[in-house]
Amino acid sequence: MLKLTIAALAAMLLTACGSPEKRTEKQQEKTILCGGYTGQRPLEASDRELFRRATTGMTGVSYTPESVATQVVAGTNYRFICTAKTTTPGLETYEAEIIVFQPLPFPSEKTQCWQIFSTITDIYTPKPDRLRDWISMPKANGYEALHSTVMGPDGVWVEVQIRTQRMEEIAERGFAAHWKYKNASLSNNEDELDRWLKKIRDALNGPTENAVDFLDNFKLSLYTSEIAVFTPKGEARKMPYGATALDFAYDIHSKIGNSAIGAKINHKIEPITTQINSGDQIEIITADNARPKAEWLDIVTTTKAKQAIKSFLKRERQNNIERGMKMLEERMQQLNTPLSGRVLRKIVPIYESNNKEELYSKIGAGIVDLKDLDKVLKVNATSKILKFWTLFINKKEDEEGDDAENPEPNKAKAEESATASEPQFVMAECCKPIPGDSVVGYKDPASNRIIVHKSDCKELDRLAAQFGRNILKDEIKWSQHKAMSYLSTIELRGIDRTGILLDLAKTVSEDFSINIRQINIQTHDNIFEGTISLYVKDAEGLHAIMDKIRKIKGIDTVKRNQD
Repeated sequence: MLKLTIAALAAMLLTACGSPEKRTEKQQEKTILCGGYTGQRPLEASDRELFRRATTGMTGVSYTPESVATQVVAGTNYRFICTAKTTTPGLETYEAEIIVFQPLPFPSEKTQCWQIFSTITDIYTPKPDRLRDWISMPKANGYEALHSTVMGPDGVWVEVQIRTQRMEEIAERGFAAHWKYKNASLSNNEDELDRWLKKIRDALNGPTENAVDFLDNFKLSLYTSEIAVFTPKGEARKMPYGATALDFAYDIHSKIGNSAIGAKINHKIEPITTQINSGDQIEIITADNARPKAEWLDIVTTTKAKQAIKSFLKRERQNNIERGMKMLEERMQQLNTPLSGRVLRKIVPIYESNNKEELYSKIGAGIVDLKDLDKVLKVNATSKILKFWTLFINKKEDEEGDDAENPEPNKAKAEESATASEPQFVMAECCKPIPGDSVVGYKDPASNRIIVHKSDCKELDRLAAQFGRNILKDEIKWSQHKAMSYLSTIELRGIDRTGILLDLAKTVSEDFSINIRQINIQTHDNIFEGTISLYVKDAEGLHAIMDKIRKIKGIDTVKRNQD
């Protein structure tokens, strides 16, 4: 297939290669029936200048104009009879005809291009299914042109591209060439480049956009394929390939996207997550109580939709935080208790939150109910763990042994039963067991409390040697528990390097969402040693953190503090 570019400068060009003798009678008849042309006349200086401007850049054939005829249309058609000579050796010289269209001073570019198309199809038969109109709807990269395929001389299909000089500059040099013609534009309407630049500007000004997200979205807007869809009123909108009905909703307006619950695609109700196709007519169904969800970020593909959802979620979280803070303060006033940092540190883990902002957000969103706040505040530091962890002790053997020596078995049993119904457990300070550890109990004869030790605790071995009778024979068992934080300390040692403390903090805080209470690191001779105190859920979670810390570059030794 041959390829012919029609360039509309001050003038626009059509080239038909081939000798008149080689034309068919039908083609010659078409030329005659165009009508309105004057007879051929000698060339004037203005004719030669027009021909030179129109043929500049054409390669492969050199044309020498011999005479010209004119036709007045919505401008002027110039029919040049030329001597054509190919630049390839061995081919003969032949006669050719070149038609140049010079538009009126102020018609639109679109009108000029369609007039040229009309002139071409008056002479050559077009292929209907090969018409591409990128002037009415330019591509996202700014490309504008009319493409068509016509039957050329000798039965050869010729591709015709019709575009103005401005369009040609943008096609060859990209968006930057647009500004050369910006001030001279005859249309006041916002063009494709303006709309694209507006999207980029909005992305830059977005409150949630960081550098990485911006680059990803920028590349997305540059390289995605396009589809054309329509509003219920017939307005065409370009969307990237793979876009969903939700993307379309946000493309119309962010308020419509935020309240979208479904869509009518080609008059059929579909989920808002449905992927749309070129030619679809789409109507968005909204509801006043609808709100964007975080899952929507995985559904949408356009930059505008992602940014709008992120902005809404951020605003909603901030509103929930402010509302939750006010609700908590009002509840604390009702209880005549000041809201302090100590109180917050106490209630944040009880309400299964990682920090106070998360607690405020949950309260504001209605996830956390403050009706039982008075009971929560009464839980002291020693008993709060027991509220969430239950220890079971098999006391069958102890009871049987005590019956033989106790002169008042019924009374003893009653007292022991009362004590056993709610045993007083105390976590040993020597080994600091946490839920999930294998533990053994030592019954303190002075306080009658059960001191819980890790089963491998050295202090427990000393107590067993001296006070074996007070060691509970059966191992204490932990029951299933709610998510609760418990303080534990890890010892670290390794080779010092820049950024190792940052990597350590990221591993603990980001990967495991663990609150760090204290970090103590000392460095000497390029070797660092220290401890990190943090709140963990159970022993299994602690071991997982330790395993992850061992993988940090420079960390040599990681172990649990037993002091």
